[in-house]
Amino acid sequence: MQYERFEGSWFLKSNWHLVKTGQSDQSKGVPVPPQEEPPAPEDCVINLPPPDSILRAFEESREQKRAAASFEDTRTSEKPFWGVPERAAVLYHLLNNRRSRRKYTMEPLTIEELSYLLWAIEGVKENHGKFSFRTTPSGGARHPLDIYVFAHKIKGLNVGLYRYLPVEHELVLERQGDDSIALNEALNGQFWNAACVIMWAAVPYRSEWRYGRAAYKLVALDTGHSCQNLYLACESLGLGTCAIGAYDQEKLDAYLGLDGEEMFAIYTAPVGHVAQP
Repeated sequence: MQYERFEGSWFLKSNWHLVKTGQSDQSKGVPVPPQEEPPAPEDCVINLPPPDSILRAFEESREQKRAAASFEDTRTSEKPFWGVPERAAVLYHLLNNRRSRRKYTMEPLTIEELSYLLWAIEGVKENHGKFSFRTTPSGGARHPLDIYVFAHKIKGLNVGLYRYLPVEHELVLERQGDDSIALNEALNGQFWNAACVIMWAAVPYRSEWRYGRAAYKLVALDTGHSCQNLYLACESLGLGTCAIGAYDQEKLDAYLGLDGEEMFAIYTAPVGHVAQP
């Protein structure tokens, strides 16, 4: 049987033979690109709560502490394997219950919950100036992604579009106001009245600087790592999300203020409290 093949599939294969010694910008002595675009002096910057603040809040409640210790699954009658170590049981619980969830309630997220989610998908654990080790793996620790969030219903945060600064764990206000209609159009009708929408933007040169043409596969892999962390973090908080790749590229790039070449949207995911079926 003959299948139609498309030219673009080449970048999904291993292309390390294309990385020639001495031809990358790194080998030529070109300065390393910054980990993130710093905010302008006039930008509004919001300090986020520490990412573990949501965990400390849980620990203060005995009732919630007992519920977490029981690993009770509220969605199914199944329970994890009790004979394995506690951390493995927690991970089993999260993986077993991970779903793509598209129906959300009107309940807002707290800024502590948003802080935790952003840290989970791209948070910095060790900053070494020109590179950092984060909660997600990245080829060569290049982390070629910028994270944007449309805050629709977040307690303690004005409605608007923000950019996440992982090194500082801060948000930069890109613009204030509810333009969810335009975002819904860019998402091809998949906004689903979410409390917020996480959007990944690719910055390919951060990886190209070291790996040249072989960088593009790494950008795609890194995006997948980051989004899976969002799924698991949402599950741990009882929230829902659904990764979206079927968006309108030009409209979403324009919505985020990206040029579509040096930077462009690559993935999106609405987040909210799960509505009952």
